[in-house]
Amino acid sequence: MWKAAFVAYHLLVLGQRLWAQDDVAAINPQDCSLDCIRQGGPGCDYCRITRADVKRALGFNSIQAFGSCIPWPCFELLGEKDPEICQHYVQAPNDVKVEFVHEPNPKSDTIVVSWKPSFYGIAFLRGFQVSLQALGGSSVACQLFLFHRNLSLPASHAQRVYKSDPFPNLSLGSQYAVTVMALPVPEEWERFYHSEIFSTRSCAEKNGLEQCKKDWYPTHIEVQQEGAAVTVTFNLAPPNLGIRSYFSLCYTNGMKTYTDIVPDSSTNQTHHSYQLSDLQEGTNYTCEIAANEVDAVRKTFTVQVMSVHKGGASPLSVTPSLALMLPLGLAMVVFIVVSLAALGKRKPNLQMKKLFMNPENISCTSDPSLPLSALCEVQHHQESGTQEEAVVLQRNGLTPPRLLICYSSYDGPAHVKAVMQLGAFIQQHMATQVCLDLWDSLSVAGEGNMAWHCRQIRESDFILVICSRGLSHRPEPPEPEGDDEDEEADGGLDFGSNAFSSDAAVKLIGEEVGRAKASGQDLSKYMAAIFEYSEESDIPVELRLVSHYRLTSDLVLLFSHLHGVALHRPGSYLKINHISEEGFTKLPAGAALQWAIYEAGMEMRAKSHCTVEGGD
Repeated sequence: MWKAAFVAYHLLVLGQRLWAQDDVAAINPQDCSLDCIRQGGPGCDYCRITRADVKRALGFNSIQAFGSCIPWPCFELLGEKDPEICQHYVQAPNDVKVEFVHEPNPKSDTIVVSWKPSFYGIAFLRGFQVSLQALGGSSVACQLFLFHRNLSLPASHAQRVYKSDPFPNLSLGSQYAVTVMALPVPEEWERFYHSEIFSTRSCAEKNGLEQCKKDWYPTHIEVQQEGAAVTVTFNLAPPNLGIRSYFSLCYTNGMKTYTDIVPDSSTNQTHHSYQLSDLQEGTNYTCEIAANEVDAVRKTFTVQVMSVHKGGASPLSVTPSLALMLPLGLAMVVFIVVSLAALGKRKPNLQMKKLFMNPENISCTSDPSLPLSALCEVQHHQESGTQEEAVVLQRNGLTPPRLLICYSSYDGPAHVKAVMQLGAFIQQHMATQVCLDLWDSLSVAGEGNMAWHCRQIRESDFILVICSRGLSHRPEPPEPEGDDEDEEADGGLDFGSNAFSSDAAVKLIGEEVGRAKASGQDLSKYMAAIFEYSEESDIPVELRLVSHYRLTSDLVLLFSHLHGVALHRPGSYLKINHISEEGFTKLPAGAALQWAIYEAGMEMRAKSHCTVEGGD
C-alpha cells in the first residue's frame, strides 16, 4: 500500500513540474487569418498580423516604415462589432529582453524581443505591438500580434514569455530603442508600453577582431632604443582585410609628430618595424598607431626617449670619479629620503581619491557598455606636486537628468540630422537622458505633436532649443496635389517634414521663458544653442534671456549646466574626457556629430548662395 502511495506522490510531483515548465515556456507568433481572430476560433491564440492583413481589413496600406502597425490597432481590427473589448486598461509588459540570434551576414545583427505581460488587466489583453527604432537615425520597424476576441488570460499567465518575430539587418555597433506596447491602448493612459535601449554587437564581438577592418588595431607593439634611434615593431593586419598603410602619431607638451607607415608585404606579412624621428631626448611621449582607414581604432603606447651622452672620459679617469662621488651620492640619497618623509607627514593627502556624487561634483562612469557614460577628472595643482581626484559613478540611486531637445526642421534634413547626432552624443557620453520627437514617433503619433511636446516640457529637467535661421520662418501649409500625398505616405515616413517639427513648441518655450523672467523664477531649466554654421542673431529675443552655447566648442559648458558641476574651483579645474573640443571627435558618435554639422553647414551656405543669386 505504501509503495503505491509513494509512486503516486512522485507522479504528482513530476506532473506539477511539467505543468510549471509548460506554463513558462516561450510563446512564438503563429500564422492565422483575421477572420479567425475576429470570430474567436481555436488555434488563434497568438497571431502575427502582416501588412497584407491590414490592407485586406482596412482597404489601405499602412506606412511602409511601420510594417503592420497602425494607430489604435484593437479598435480598427477587433472593435468594429464590439467596441467594449478595446476600452479596458492594460498595464505595460515587463521583463523586456533582447536576444541576439544567428545572422549569416557578418555586417549586421538580428534580434528577437521577449517579454512577460503584466497581471494588471491581463484578462482584457488583446495583443502586443513591438517597435524598433535606431537612435540618431530615422529607421523604424514594427510588428503587431493579436489574440482572438474571445480569449481571456488568467493572472497566472503573467509568467508566460511572449516573443516577437526576428528583427533582421540591424547595423553593428549601433544603439536602438525597442518598445513593447500592450493592447488595447485607451485614451488618457500612459502606462501601456515599456521601452528599452540596447546596443548591437560590434563587428569584433560578432566575427572576431581579425575579421573587422574598422575595429582592427595592432595588439603587439614593441619599442626599442639604440642610441638616438627609436624603433617600433607592431603586428600587421591580416591580408584579407586589405589594409595597406598605417600611421603613427606621437605628442607631448603641445608638440605632435606624425609618421606615415607603408609596409612591404613581400618582406614580412606578419610584423613591421619603423623608426620614430624628430623626438627630443629625455622626453616622454604618448603615441598612437592605427590603420590608415576612416574611424580606425587607435592603439596607444608610451615612448620614453633616453638621453644619449656623446663622447666621455677614458675608463681610467672614470673609476676615481666614481670613488669620489659615491659618498656624496649616498649622503644626498639620505637627505632626500628624510625630506620626503617629513613632507609626507605634513601633506598626507597627496594621492588618488575616489569620490561619489555630492552637490559639488558630478558622478560619471566610463563603462562603454552603458548608454549614459562620461568620465570626469578634477586635477588640483599645488606647489609641491599634482593631486588628482577621479570622480566615479555610484549608479545605485542615480537618475540622469532628462533633457528635451527642440529645433526647427525648416532648415532641411541635414540640420535635422545634426540635431539627431547631437542627441545621440549627449545620450551616450554626457550621462543624460535625451527626449527627441524623432525617437518617439509612435507616442507623437498617438498623442499629437503639441500634446507630446507639452508633456515633455513639464516632465523634463532641462530644455535645449537648437536655434537656426528657420526659427524665424513660418511657411504656409502645403496644399494637397492630387494623390501624391497618399503615394508619399505609402512610401515611408518623411522625418524632415513639418509634421514632425517642433517649431510651435519652440514658440511655446519662448513664452514660458518670458513669463518666468517676468515673475522672477529660475531660468536654468531652459537653454539655447547654435551650431557652428548659425549666428547669434538666430537666437530669438526671448531665448537670449537664458544660457546659450555654441556647439561643439561649448560641450563642456553644456555638461556643466546639465549636472551642476563647477568647471573651476580654487586650485582646481574640471577635465572631462572625450567631451573637450579637441577630444570628442575620437569617439564614433563625436565624429558622426562633427560630420553632420559640416554637411549641414555646407547645405546652409549653398542655400544662402542660391537665395542671394535669386535676389540679384
